[in-house]
Amino acid sequence: MGTAKELHDDLESMNPAEFGFTRRTWVDATPDEVYRLVSDVSAISRWSPNASDVAFDEGAGPVAGAWFSGRNTRNGKEWTTRSQVTKAEPGAEFAFVVGGAREGIVEWTWTFEAHDNGTLAAQSWRLLRLDPVLGRTRADVEELRDYMAASAESTLSSLAEWITATRSK
Repeated sequence: MGTAKELHDDLESMNPAEFGFTRRTWVDATPDEVYRLVSDVSAISRWSPNASDVAFDEGAGPVAGAWFSGRNTRNGKEWTTRSQVTKAEPGAEFAFVVGGAREGIVEWTWTFEAHDNGTLAAQSWRLLRLDPVLGRTRADVEELRDYMAASAESTLSSLAEWITATRSK
C-alpha cells in the first residue's frame, strides 16, 4: 500500500504497466483443447463471474482482427464492451483488447503450455493506458486490478473444474 499522496495520485502521474497481473492454473486437457474452449468467447460465461452474453460479430470467429461484444458486471453495475482479437494461435495464445487494438484500454491474454499430461493455462491482464473509466486515483485502479485478479482466479478455477466434470461424464 502506498502513501496517502500516492493513493490519490491522478491518472497522469501513474504508469499503466504497474497494474498488470498474470494468474495460472493446471487443467486436465491438451493446450489445443483449452485453446478451443477459451477462444470460443461465447462460452466464457460458463466460467467467468462477471462476463455474459459474449459473442463474435456475425460471421467472425477466433482470428486476429475479429470483434466481439459482451456484457460485464461489477459492483451492481452492468455495461457492454467491444473487444478485438489481437492474437489467435491455436494451442498457444489467445488475446484481445477491450476497446480495440488501436484505442483499447485493457489487454487480456491467455496462454497455454503443455505440462504434466495437461495444460498450464495462464490469464493476464494489462492496462494499455489509463482512463477515467477505470478510476481516478491510484487506489481506484489498484482496487480494479485486485477485483480483476480475483475474477481471473475464479475463471481459471471454474474452467479447470468444468473440464474435469465434463471429462468424468
